[in-house]
Amino acid sequence: MTTSNALGLKDVPYLCRRSVRVALYVLLGIILLGMITWRVLPYYKYSTLEEAITQKRVVVGMSREQVLKSWGSPYKIDVTYTDTGVRRELWVFEDWIDSATVKHRYLYFEEDALVGGWY
Repeated sequence: MTTSNALGLKDVPYLCRRSVRVALYVLLGIILLGMITWRVLPYYKYSTLEEAITQKRVVVGMSREQVLKSWGSPYKIDVTYTDTGVRRELWVFEDWIDSATVKHRYLYFEEDALVGGWY
């Protein structure tokens, strides 16, 4: 026989209660939706790629020429090929903050399209 507390609820572990599980699932769903939105949002931030170029920004999907218009020439370009023959490029940009501090930005291309970056 199970015991009851003052409210008439059975002694169920806190995380196993239905209301707590529903609240956690809703919270996790909101976090997942936020992560997806945060990942997709840069694609829709600019109405055109030309607008991104005028604001000195880069967006996934830009060509090499568009990145050159936006950010200028990179400091270094590393070229590699995959086993299937896909050309991959790593562009490294240097931004000198002062005489002793440099900030690096990295862009990754596959064939002629920007696929990612770290800046």
